[in-house]
Amino acid sequence: MSRDARWQALLELLVERGRLDVEEAAAELAVSAATIRRDFDQLAEQQMLVRTRGGAVVHGVSYELPLRYKTARRATEKQRVAKAVADLVAPGEAVGLTGGTTTTEVARALAVRGDLASGAPALTVVTNALNIASELAVRPQFKIVVTGGVARAQSYELVGPLADGVLGQITLDVAVLGVVAFDVVHGAAAHDEAEAAVNRLLCERAERVVVAADSSKLGRRAFAWICAADSVDTLVTDAAAEPETVRRFEEAGVGVVVV
Repeated sequence: MSRDARWQALLELLVERGRLDVEEAAAELAVSAATIRRDFDQLAEQQMLVRTRGGAVVHGVSYELPLRYKTARRATEKQRVAKAVADLVAPGEAVGLTGGTTTTEVARALAVRGDLASGAPALTVVTNALNIASELAVRPQFKIVVTGGVARAQSYELVGPLADGVLGQITLDVAVLGVVAFDVVHGAAAHDEAEAAVNRLLCERAERVVVAADSSKLGRRAFAWICAADSVDTLVTDAAAEPETVRRFEEAGVGVVVV
């Protein structure tokens, strides 16, 4: 197992359990205790966990994995969802993309669409995600608009009043939301309230709203509310979504695309 894969596994276990002992982690990953101690020390230096005597705990109550350690989770499902979302976008439209692993895959799916290979512009993409902007900026057929704001290290998203200022001056054809939770009753949500606020404004500026979420995000709640379920026009998710969950979204007026 590579170091990056080991770190990803450690962080996922830590998020799931809240605390990990060195010996427990070593047994889980089939490596030596010395390797785990070294991993814990290096992750603590990056402020991704807090070292304790004999182990580690999560870094604060609002802890979440940095984006680069989440990209491999449910990757196949996210790519299928992303392609289906990209297919909902028409040439010439103005598209808003929030940050996140699934929306990053949407950006990549848009980048390889043959019918968007030319135009003036083929698409206008508005995003508060630095990684998405950097990937699409090299595509001359896309006009890229980046909000201002303060960058969050966990998600590469720009947040705060500077982002609000830009979004208040534009209109969008479609906003694509990446979420950590989407529920019929509780709506779409994120872990961080600053991210949620920018995402909410992006929705308000759009004619239609698409939530791109693999099935693990459905029926869940999270701390920071983005919008109500009835503000979402379309949910795109994977085939592992529970039929009852899909039915409830459809009854709430959300169009559901299962891929």
